[in-house]
Amino acid sequence: MSTAAATQSGHLKNHVYNKVVYAAFFPESFIARDALLAFAAFLGGMVNSVAGGGGFIAFPSLLKAGLLPIEANATGTVALWPGQFTSIAGYREDLRRNIRLVIPVATVALIGGYVGAWTLLHNSQKSFLRLVPYLFLLGATSFAVSGPVSRAVRRRIERHGNAPEHVALVPLLAILLCICYYIGYFGAGAGLLTMAALGFCGVERLAEINALKVVITTVANGIAVVTFIIHGAVEWRFCWYMMIACAIGGYTGARNARRISDRVLRPFIIALGFAIAIYFFTHRSAM
Repeated sequence: MSTAAATQSGHLKNHVYNKVVYAAFFPESFIARDALLAFAAFLGGMVNSVAGGGGFIAFPSLLKAGLLPIEANATGTVALWPGQFTSIAGYREDLRRNIRLVIPVATVALIGGYVGAWTLLHNSQKSFLRLVPYLFLLGATSFAVSGPVSRAVRRRIERHGNAPEHVALVPLLAILLCICYYIGYFGAGAGLLTMAALGFCGVERLAEINALKVVITTVANGIAVVTFIIHGAVEWRFCWYMMIACAIGGYTGARNARRISDRVLRPFIIALGFAIAIYFFTHRSAM
């Protein structure tokens, strides 16, 4: 088969895949589809601002709308990223006090995030889709253990009290490189992994842990966003209004964070992540 014929065949398969998935999960109306995707982005932004895990909502929604797996992941990452970026402003003071760590961890985040995104784009659709249940399982598990891990980090901070802070920089950067690779590739549940790495490698103040976590995840996702856009992996016909809906959801979540119980929302995200993982595991033969 010639290169042109193979390309045309691939486009035809993608078109058929999109039509079949779209018809199975959405009504004929484009308005209904767009409304459902906007609502998913709104929920994703709200969940991210309170507990994290917005990708658990955005990615499956885009997949069910008919996007191919890699494009669904890339589009969801771009749609959810602006809400992360704006949250950096709230940690300005903590970042100034820890400026010696900001540059090295941001550099590692750039490298890891780019390599992860590059790896995703050079995967086949089928191989990535077969990894999806394991990625959701990893993300859901990280959320499930978030409570014990957070308490362990807090206990470590309390034990050290006002003792001088000593950060094991080389091990921290090595661990963060792996985490940021995962962020660029998929990223669900990476916030907790980042927080645990910072806490156990010697960052003592909880506010600084949160500030550095936001920088690391935002930079890693940011370079992934740029990479996805440059390589044309983003479906802008969905992404532009999902970005707006996500921003509104993030603002709504932040404004009502005290009214939205994390003890209720986090178990919901964990259950959703495991349910999606189980769904993909049980439908692997059809992938």
